[in-house]
Amino acid sequence: MNDFNSPDYYYNRELSWLLFNRRVLGEAKDKNNPLFERLKFLSITASNLDEFFMVRIASLKDMVSAGYEKPDIAGLSPKEQLHLLDKEVHKLVEDQYNVYNRSLLPLLFKSGLHIVKHYEQLSDSQKEYVDRYFMDNVYPVLTPMAVDSSRPFPLIRNKSLNIGAMVKKSGRDDIEFVTVQVPGVLDRIVEIPGEGTRTVIYLEEVIAGNMNRLFLNYDIVSAHLFRIMRNADLTIEEDEAADLLKEIEKQLKKSHRGEPIRLEVEAGIDKRLLDFIKKELKIDDSQLYEIDGPLDLTVLMKLYKLEGFDEFKRAEYVPVPVSGLTHATDIFSRIREGDILMHHPYESFTPVVDLIRQASRDDKVLAIKQTLYRVSGNSPIIQALAQAAENGKQVTVLVELKARFDEENNITWARMLEKAGCHVIYGLVGLKTHCKILLIVRREEDGIRRYVHLGTGNYNDATAKLYVDLGMFTCRDSIGEDATAVFNMLSGYSEPLFWNKLSLAPIWLKDKFLYLIDREKQHVLNGNKARIVAKMNSLCDKDVIMALYDASCAGVKIDLIIRGFCCLKPGIKKVSENITVRSIVGDFLEHSRIFYFENNEDHEVYLGSADWMPRNLERRVEILFPVEDNLLKERLIRILDLQLKDNVKANVLMPDGTYEKPDRRGKDAFNVQEYFCKEALNHAELINKKENEISRVFIPEIGREG
Repeated sequence: MNDFNSPDYYYNRELSWLLFNRRVLGEAKDKNNPLFERLKFLSITASNLDEFFMVRIASLKDMVSAGYEKPDIAGLSPKEQLHLLDKEVHKLVEDQYNVYNRSLLPLLFKSGLHIVKHYEQLSDSQKEYVDRYFMDNVYPVLTPMAVDSSRPFPLIRNKSLNIGAMVKKSGRDDIEFVTVQVPGVLDRIVEIPGEGTRTVIYLEEVIAGNMNRLFLNYDIVSAHLFRIMRNADLTIEEDEAADLLKEIEKQLKKSHRGEPIRLEVEAGIDKRLLDFIKKELKIDDSQLYEIDGPLDLTVLMKLYKLEGFDEFKRAEYVPVPVSGLTHATDIFSRIREGDILMHHPYESFTPVVDLIRQASRDDKVLAIKQTLYRVSGNSPIIQALAQAAENGKQVTVLVELKARFDEENNITWARMLEKAGCHVIYGLVGLKTHCKILLIVRREEDGIRRYVHLGTGNYNDATAKLYVDLGMFTCRDSIGEDATAVFNMLSGYSEPLFWNKLSLAPIWLKDKFLYLIDREKQHVLNGNKARIVAKMNSLCDKDVIMALYDASCAGVKIDLIIRGFCCLKPGIKKVSENITVRSIVGDFLEHSRIFYFENNEDHEVYLGSADWMPRNLERRVEILFPVEDNLLKERLIRILDLQLKDNVKANVLMPDGTYEKPDRRGKDAFNVQEYFCKEALNHAELINKKENEISRVFIPEIGREG
């Protein structure tokens, strides 16, 4: 292998992630998207950025504080990364609010929705309504807090929206600081009744306009909004944690007190007020963001959900039933007929829920074992597992308590499952269990049979309608044996001497990928056919990138479909000339991981839960599984081919690190997500037509017989 260690061959991970968020912002700018869909995308950029600060920026700051100076693969130290990110994030935030103020607000007004920026802009009659709304609904919930010699600066919770004010008693000159938190339990969108154009105002403006009612006998000198972001990266010493569940609960409470890493303030804030807040929170200017607009643009998702603007939204797509799998189907018999592939959200996630429900009631089912990483708020899967335990099945559930930002949710589910009689385990010390696997053990006439579901996405019925993922049902003995080994390893540290089909991280999955990439290189060197197409969320593992560079130098054509950040540089002469990288950002979140290796026309296709990142390959329990049924394999290869054809939602990574839209000259527009929606709907209509024809033939016969 050539020496590919030069930092010039790699992009910085964090800067690459910012480019991903810019691609999402591009959807908010895109005039071809319906207006309210643009609102949604702008909201997503804000949510993404919050998480980026709480985890990635926080991690870099921790490194700097600890004196860690080792450069990343792009040759940048943590301090250098923070310096570059500071400039780029400020530009991104400025662009976000330009889109909001200059593009979306005027279009919303033209479309019949007026967002009042400030309380002072209300008419007298509107103020009368808003003031009454404040006294009836908001005032009882608020807790105004003063800061003086007897009352220290209060805890400002992570991501909370607050109003800080400078006040003074009538007739006195000394100024005091007061603050009130905008309550998250109340709807942040307040609609003001009226005819014609619908009018809304944000809750914080309602409170700001009524501050004098909160601090009686005081004059309000100035009042402005502020919001802080804290370090939310949990530090858990698992080896010393006697009870992991309690330790995580303790760390979650601390996260609200984590070190402040970003301060957002309303543009034009009183300098005395700003200086006071900065001093108390120990914030410097690089962490300060003055915002011309509403703080926390995730509020736009609530605007998106306002009723009555359907003409400005894309029609909701309803996943079609999986062919041959309905509520009335005996799913076990269908799986025995052959492997079943499901493409979500184009096809319904319901069969996965139905399989667990069917298993919970089936007398032949002896045991159900499942990993849970992120589940929905009212998960039918949790309910079905609990019911299975109450029905006497052996139910083992691995609940990953360390799933970032879902820790509290997962603690709740873990306790509920334990109460129902499930055996709940929390995985291996030091490793997140990120694989998606379900195992059902059933006693049948010819002996014990194991049914397995493996997937690229979470067991979450809600996100399965929004995320592009793949799942497979199988009862192949080889995979069933491996599935049993996975759960034995997770619950009892018992690793088998050999594996049949599944490849696991952190044991040897990385070596498997490196072997498969090198095999394509050897094929080219031997004059055989070779090609790699890989689809994933992110790519930053240096060993994998070096292997891809090596294969590219040998002549292997490599097409990468990477939604998020990518540290590989395509198009470098004599290094990556044979590699292309594209990102698809559309209405659905591209989340599936598909890996294709031509292997001299003996095609191999794999699905899995892991991206090509060190954390996935070295610090998590992940599963890669082969798809061996030829029809399913062909279907997956076709999915990849169609992804590579997208020229509407795709962006292609250039050698200079920028992303550009594909050249569409002489080509028809092709949106792959739109195509799969139409194809799934057409297929469902065809099946319904056939079923209706069968009904017309057989129902009269049944009638005569009766």
